[in-house]
Amino acid sequence: MPEKITIASGMIDRLGSPKAVFKLKYNGQKIEREEAVESNDVAVLSILDALKDMHIIDRFEDIVAFGHRVVAGGEEFKKSEIVTAENLEKIEALSEYAPLHNKIEAYYINVFKKLVPKAIQVAVFDTSFFVDMPMENYMYSIDMEDYKKYHVRRYGAHGTSHRYIAQRLDAIIDGGIKDKNVIVLHLGSGASISAIKHGKAFDISMGFTPLAGIMMSSRSGDIDFSILPYLMRKLGLTDIQDMIDILNHKSGLLGISGISADMRDIEANEDTNQRAKLALEMYRNRIVKFVGSYIAEMGGVDAIAFTAGVGENSAEVREDILESFKFMGIKIDHDNNQVRGKEIKITTDDSKIAAYTIPTNEELMIAQDTYKYAGLLNK
Repeated sequence: MPEKITIASGMIDRLGSPKAVFKLKYNGQKIEREEAVESNDVAVLSILDALKDMHIIDRFEDIVAFGHRVVAGGEEFKKSEIVTAENLEKIEALSEYAPLHNKIEAYYINVFKKLVPKAIQVAVFDTSFFVDMPMENYMYSIDMEDYKKYHVRRYGAHGTSHRYIAQRLDAIIDGGIKDKNVIVLHLGSGASISAIKHGKAFDISMGFTPLAGIMMSSRSGDIDFSILPYLMRKLGLTDIQDMIDILNHKSGLLGISGISADMRDIEANEDTNQRAKLALEMYRNRIVKFVGSYIAEMGGVDAIAFTAGVGENSAEVREDILESFKFMGIKIDHDNNQVRGKEIKITTDDSKIAAYTIPTNEELMIAQDTYKYAGLLNK
């Protein structure tokens, strides 16, 4: 920074397994090995030790700041923040909004603070991009007192990704997006659709938690809430969390297809497997409904962007969705639409609505915010 050049990148896959996979790319070199990474503490040490072994750093203390993606910021955090003791308590308290994420993220922050105590920790919140949406779009039609007391509202998710795509659209569209309406489709294992009006978040498909919205890989998306007690009685369940687990992990594409939560597997079987075909049709149907409602809500749309694993790589899904809006003057550039993982316009120049694939880069957003909030700009 500030050149925005990636020095190294990596990940630990299958964390918690004795055969976790450690991957690191640096200076043209690639490391991939199996190793026992069975706890969060070991994961942190594996990363920091690898940075030393590759001579990216000489000492842990060479790292000036760490950036952390935090899923739930509630109404407390409207932007990224330096993690003070007070802010860390708030992040932990917000675990009720993201029980699978915030506690672990707070734990990691603590581990890094202990290992590199002089480094600044910066939290980048997934929900902050949507916190100032119009009230009519984030409120649920529940008792107003329950909202005031317990902050039950639509928070959305994937905000770091949606913010990045909005910035890229602002850069590549002639005249930017400050006077335009755009829709961003983050279609990955988790999936969300945002409406961005005049450069600001206007609506988002995910709700109080990431379970709401469109059909996803293993999440149900929106359903009639009365289904929960009905199915619990039929399945003999007494703990609501068991039902929530079913909606999070055994529904969506997986639940309908019966074969996989992976879009690649479902597309490969759609011609021979009726359930796989139905899963694709339902997936497209739910997305088209949200996109159509956002077009009506904003009074039109100037650009549509696809991102994340499915959005960046499935030409079939993109085409199926855009074909539904041919009546509005969308014309697909079928050659450009065959690309995978590349930033490119996928509609023709005479299309009345422009559409793009844009690979997301949440890591860059986290790095930029960390650089900014750690005060490095003045050093």
